[in-house]
Amino acid sequence: MLTRIKRRIQSALSAEARIAHRMGLTPNHLSIAGVALGLLSGVTYWLAGMSIAASDPIMGKGYLIAAVLLLIASGFLDALDGALARLYGETTSRGGFLDSLLDRYVDSAVYSGIMLGGLCDLPWGLLALIGSLLTSYARARSEAEDIRMESVGLFERAERILLISAFSLLNIIWANALRWGVIILAFATNFTVLQRAAFFFKKTSSDQAE
Repeated sequence: MLTRIKRRIQSALSAEARIAHRMGLTPNHLSIAGVALGLLSGVTYWLAGMSIAASDPIMGKGYLIAAVLLLIASGFLDALDGALARLYGETTSRGGFLDSLLDRYVDSAVYSGIMLGGLCDLPWGLLALIGSLLTSYARARSEAEDIRMESVGLFERAERILLISAFSLLNIIWANALRWGVIILAFATNFTVLQRAAFFFKKTSSDQAE
């Protein structure tokens, strides 16, 4: 849903992209930096959960805020690498593959940190992780068959990052907020998989009919 907005954001990042280019940075550099911040976000979620479990809510809240900031920074670099690639004609199939692959590592790290930190119930966390990975897989597999899947479905990656960030901050004042956020993600991501599967079968049925 937010993919089109992401493109507009990338268009607005031309000044930042030029600065990055003058610094000698490439889209791949930004992708790698983004995944490093994403992995740190996952570790910080785990530390937040450990601190809360150890009856240190102040430290836990601090880690939660840090985890959100790292996750948002990771998302920003993810948008910036696309802006840089488009601005200087550096879009390549290898770059797109690397970007998509690293995004999956970030998603897995964040969900794992939340689960290992006890910030959500394990079954719901696993369902949310599976749904998130399959949402991305459905798009990749569909587009391998030349059927565009961008913006199809309720919860793409941008929506997932925003929801996790929002419920993480809400968790500072309501201890069970992130648990409910993950439950919402478990339903929403797997519903998105169903939406994409239905879209794919509809498109392939109409193509075969022609």
